[in-house]
Amino acid sequence: MAMRQNGPTGREITFGPEEIIVSKTDLSGRITYANDVFLRVAGYSESEILGKPHSLIRHPDMPRCVFELLWRTIQGGREIFAYVVNLAKNGDHYWVHAHVTPTFDDGGAIVGYHSNRRCPEPTALAKVRPLYEALVLEEQRASDKLSGMAASAKMLEQLLAKERVRYDELVFSL
Repeated sequence: MAMRQNGPTGREITFGPEEIIVSKTDLSGRITYANDVFLRVAGYSESEILGKPHSLIRHPDMPRCVFELLWRTIQGGREIFAYVVNLAKNGDHYWVHAHVTPTFDDGGAIVGYHSNRRCPEPTALAKVRPLYEALVLEEQRASDKLSGMAASAKMLEQLLAKERVRYDELVFSL
C-alpha cells in the first residue's frame, strides 16, 4: 500500500480555483481513476493510488460523522456536497468542496462513485473549520470510534435541526 511519509504537518496546500480534483471509486471505495490534479495535490503517483481505498487521504481532523453521512447518501443513490479536509502523502493537508455522486449502469444499479472537488471559498472554510473541530472533539471524548461517531452525528443532527436545514443546504449557505 502507498503509505504517507509523515503524519499531519499542519501545513496547508492549495490548488487553483480553475482546477478540479476528480476521482472515481468502485462500490467499496477503492480508487479506479484519479486525474492529474488529484495526483499532484495529494502527492501520489497513479500506480500508488489506483486500487487503494480513498480513505488513504483521510485527514484525522475530518469528522467521521460527515463521512458516514456522505457514504449513506451516495449508497442511497443521491448526490452530496461536502467540505472535506484531506491529507497529502507528505502530511500536508488541503481543503476541498466536494460533489460526490453515485455512478449508475444502464439498469439503474449503482456501480461506483464519482467525485469532483473544487477549491473552497475562504469565507466558507472560516465557518466549517470550527464546526469540524467541535465534531472531532466530540468524537474524541468517546471511549471508542463507533460511539464517538454516533455522538458527533447526534451533535451535527441537532445543529441541522436548529438551523432547519439539511447538511447540503448548510454547505451551500456558507
